[in-house]
Amino acid sequence: MDKDINRIKVVLAEKRRTNKWLAEQLGCAPTTVSKWCTNDCQPTMETYLRIADLLDVELTELVRTKKSQTKLPSF
Repeated sequence: MDKDINRIKVVLAEKRRTNKWLAEQLGCAPTTVSKWCTNDCQPTMETYLRIADLLDVELTELVRTKKSQTKLPSF
């Protein structure tokens, strides 16, 4: 199973924003944002909503929604 749950790093890059900028906007440590970007841990739902607002994106753009496709054996 893929461990990438969020797309925060991707969306930050698309919006040309940095981890440091996001940390300043949220009032949290840059190391916390870094952990989110590497999917070592996840923000709370409330924080996801704040991030979406700050980056002017839908919440669904921040969260990976497709499950890994596993190929079933054919019989």
